[in-house]
Amino acid sequence: MMELRATQSKRLYDDWEIRRRGRLFPARADFDPLDLRYIIGNLSLLDVLRDPLRFRYRIHSTNMAQWLGFDLTGKEVDDSPNIERGAQIKDHFIEVIDREGPVVRLHEWLGGNHRVLRHEALVLPLARDGSTIDMIMSAVSVY
Repeated sequence: MMELRATQSKRLYDDWEIRRRGRLFPARADFDPLDLRYIIGNLSLLDVLRDPLRFRYRIHSTNMAQWLGFDLTGKEVDDSPNIERGAQIKDHFIEVIDREGPVVRLHEWLGGNHRVLRHEALVLPLARDGSTIDMIMSAVSVY
């Protein structure tokens, strides 16, 4: 078990583990959005694009979009208007691909409304075939 601080992160990780069912990674189809109501506003879903490796938001967390002041749904991480923050996020996603497993990071930064946000970012790999990461799920939980 990963060392997680936020209750929502722990629950999402457990849900991810259960849905693996003996595979390396669960698929997006294994998750019903209704089952994720406890974290849905903090959840982003991204396609993993290759050659070159990049990440496109299918869904950018509504709470993060509000916090940051911009929505990246339908855009790539590299399209972030905050270049430094976008690079940190991309690095986190690349680590998930390189490690072939979940990665959690703790962050503290100033949001778009000039409030400090202390949060835990949990990124989980997903794979339609159970082994080739083609999507990632990212959840931000304040602690």
